[in-house]
Amino acid sequence: MAEDSREDQGHPAPASTITAPPDEAVMARLSTLDRFLPLWIALAMGAGLLLGQFIPSVQASLDSVRIGDTSLPIAIGLLAMMYPVLARVKYEDLGHLTGDRRMLWLSLVLNWVIGPALMFVLAWVFLADYPAFRTGLIVIGLARCIAMVLIWNDLACGNREAGALLVAINSVFQILGYALLGTFYLTVLPGILGLDTQDVTFSTWEITKAVLIFLGIPLVAGYLTRRIGVARRGTTWYDEVFAPRIAPIALWGLLFTIVVLFALQGAAIIESPGTVVRIAIPMLVYFAVMWFVSLALSRAAGLPYDRSATVAFTAAGNNFELAIAVSIGVWGVTSGQALTGAVGPLIEVPALVALVYVSLWLRRRWTWAAPSDVAQPEPKGTS
Repeated sequence: MAEDSREDQGHPAPASTITAPPDEAVMARLSTLDRFLPLWIALAMGAGLLLGQFIPSVQASLDSVRIGDTSLPIAIGLLAMMYPVLARVKYEDLGHLTGDRRMLWLSLVLNWVIGPALMFVLAWVFLADYPAFRTGLIVIGLARCIAMVLIWNDLACGNREAGALLVAINSVFQILGYALLGTFYLTVLPGILGLDTQDVTFSTWEITKAVLIFLGIPLVAGYLTRRIGVARRGTTWYDEVFAPRIAPIALWGLLFTIVVLFALQGAAIIESPGTVVRIAIPMLVYFAVMWFVSLALSRAAGLPYDRSATVAFTAAGNNFELAIAVSIGVWGVTSGQALTGAVGPLIEVPALVALVYVSLWLRRRWTWAAPSDVAQPEPKGTS
């Protein structure tokens, strides 16, 4: 994008001179896989429903080989979802934490305080009488986005370097705090508020184990892959050649998992098709409210448009791959929690594409701070 090249040369463009790409070009800039992601997910759901109806022995086949409480094929699918995403994270950007402290602290508060709290409220407001779906929604709220946010950020002309930094931070934070936050929002806080949680059964160790397996293993693998790949072939080759080659593996892993989930839960879905709608409504409210609040707070904090957009999309998106993995690892593949996570990407993709258009419109309508008003990271020495 035009502004990226000017900033790279040390001459940030004034906010008033930055022009957004035509709105009709947004979808065209998505890859074919990403552009039709809702279609692929819908087809995977349909395939799963048909598989469950005509091949009822599918569950026995999947359970024939297990690792702990999870079948081996499902475990492979979950790890395949996570690895390419985490191999794309620019972990080296964690060294630039002091570049813009306003953006950093605002993003941390939005992602790890406001976001989970908002999803907790929506889960209890819309799904109080559906404990499994309610729990699944809260689990989603704790899984902060580390994958698709880079696509939405780029389409909305956000700051690529800031996006990479915030994604790296979220990746590390999820390893350190996901299980503790899960325990807080699923048992501690409802207990303080006098809400009935007797129908929610889990242990903190179960969530910790699921996170360590399905996030920890691909995180280490992704970090080592990037470290070795960049050292041997360079950043340009890694980001422009290798990363795009392995990226489709995440989609195939996601689609396989969705097929399995809907195959095993097909009967319940067919009997109650309104279930998907009940799950979708609070998600749509979450995406809209979280995104708008994040963008408005970023603007009020004096951030320029590109960083405000980055903060907003990072805060509004969720890591559904992790949420699905944790739900399956803790409650099982036939649980309502797992079904909630599987429905999530179907709702998120069109919702955030729509917010890209809104973001580009507000970029022209609102007054933004110029990029030069924001403290930039100090240049590294040449030694």
